[in-house]
Amino acid sequence: MAGDNHPPSTPKNAQASQSSLSKAAKDRLAQVSSHLSSNAADPHKTSNRRRKSARAESDLPTDYSDILSQLNTLRTIAATPDSNSRGYVRQKQAGKLWVRERVEQLLDTGSFQEVGSVSGTVEWKIGDVREEPVGFVPSNNVQGFGKLRGRKIVFTADDFSIRAGHADGALMDKTVYMEKLAIALQLPIVKLVDGSSGGGSVTTIRKTGYSYVPPLPSFTQVVQQLNMGIPNLGAVLGPAIGLGAARVVACHFSVMAADVGSLFNAGPNVVKNATFEEGLSFTDLGGPSMHCTNGTIDNLAPDEASCFEQIRTVLSYLPDCGTKLPPAIECSDPINRASESLRSIIPRARNRMYNPRKIITEVVDQDSFFEIGTLWGTTAIVGLARFNGRPVGIVSLNCEVNAGALDALGSQKITRMLKFLDVFNIPLVQFIDIPGYAIGTVAERTATMRHGVTLATTYYSTTMPIFSIIVRRVYGVAGGVMLDCRDPRMRVAWPSGMWGSLPLEGGIEVGHSFELREIEQKHGKEKRETRYKELENEYRRLMNPVRTANHFGIEEIIDPAVTRRVCAEWVTHVYEALLQQRIMDRMAGKLKPSFA
Repeated sequence: MAGDNHPPSTPKNAQASQSSLSKAAKDRLAQVSSHLSSNAADPHKTSNRRRKSARAESDLPTDYSDILSQLNTLRTIAATPDSNSRGYVRQKQAGKLWVRERVEQLLDTGSFQEVGSVSGTVEWKIGDVREEPVGFVPSNNVQGFGKLRGRKIVFTADDFSIRAGHADGALMDKTVYMEKLAIALQLPIVKLVDGSSGGGSVTTIRKTGYSYVPPLPSFTQVVQQLNMGIPNLGAVLGPAIGLGAARVVACHFSVMAADVGSLFNAGPNVVKNATFEEGLSFTDLGGPSMHCTNGTIDNLAPDEASCFEQIRTVLSYLPDCGTKLPPAIECSDPINRASESLRSIIPRARNRMYNPRKIITEVVDQDSFFEIGTLWGTTAIVGLARFNGRPVGIVSLNCEVNAGALDALGSQKITRMLKFLDVFNIPLVQFIDIPGYAIGTVAERTATMRHGVTLATTYYSTTMPIFSIIVRRVYGVAGGVMLDCRDPRMRVAWPSGMWGSLPLEGGIEVGHSFELREIEQKHGKEKRETRYKELENEYRRLMNPVRTANHFGIEEIIDPAVTRRVCAEWVTHVYEALLQQRIMDRMAGKLKPSFA
């Protein structure tokens, strides 16, 4: 047929093909015959081989105790510190706990269940059938399940004594697996970071024979956990480097041990070659004084044991995931306890300061306030507390710093807290005394307005219930954002409340600038000051908070002494009537809070 590239078959071609097939068949037949002949010539050869194999198999125990013995040997090696190991000696000389000591101190006694207990590199002594481990380098991360005050968790803990925490063959697989388990089982995850948490090392290139494009497979699960409201709690217990630093900073809550913790993108040797900053210690580069004051790490603890206690405390306020209610505890502090000291805590002299933390601790359940971020964003105070045993978030402004004006870091701190509360279904109680956003060249240079607007969008995009107590000033955009972000507003004011577009100090200068300037030019400074005082007295009389209440500009002014009862009644209603519906909306996908 035209266009067919295959030549037509001919008798000659067919004969050649048949000849080739016959030859192959004959060769295969000859091989089989040779094999049979060999066995026939020595009939004991096959029999001996079969008997030897059967005898070896019969020597193995029927209960697999040999395999169990191998597992026990490896686990014993992994759980026993090697006092001659250079890494272990370095760990102890640095004043740090060994990884398994950390696990024991963190978890409830007897609750540790390891996952991947024998992952690592084994040196085997091989016999005829049996083999025995004679050397074992465990994976440099201990992971598994445990309990914190009876709450089941999953955890990962770096072993800096082995390869300084850098990646080994099993570490990434184990870590990704635990991240997935936290999602699948809806369990909180605790991350004890000491090293790179499996980050790269140049020695990996030598081992594999090639370099690689850096992967980051676990962060998909991390972001999913953060937004699902699965508690991620991290502690910096040594140098947290690169990936290790990123893992702990990404957590909902992080804490650093002051005596041994540090955190940085790359260590001193890498920094020296990149920026020519020489002689830096871990503490110089990224110690507590840097990262616990700039917001990278939430809290500071004096040592490792205190880090563990802070993690336990924070978890006690949080649900296992965002489709559950925050856990309540028994409360012996009466909700109708009156606090008469609050009637005089706000000075009548308007420029005098007071301690805002005393208001918080007086109103909430006794000893229940846990502050987050004490050392950074100090114009704001945020934390967790309880009313009648039920968790709430706390936001307050701090009049003792910058007169309470909200700066860039303070805005970032409250923004982070709002997202935190939203993903965990925790209602917010806030104590308002805000003169506005910070002003001046420092405020402009640090992008106060940008961070302030981000805070505003967070107030309006989150949906957890908010109750506000106006304790003194509410001015400007910042005040409006904090109080007007829910409809209807849930708020009360104290008799000390003051509000407006601008604080009176400076506001009179702006609103009456022409009048005051004319008086000064025509009659002198003394007359100007007299007129200014008249205007000030008039405005102060008109700014009596009762006048605002007369016009329903504030819904209710309460006696400060009953603030606890008012807040507790609101929190009780939220838990009993509102949060259950919120949980159902989240399960149905109607609410999708975002932390990450």
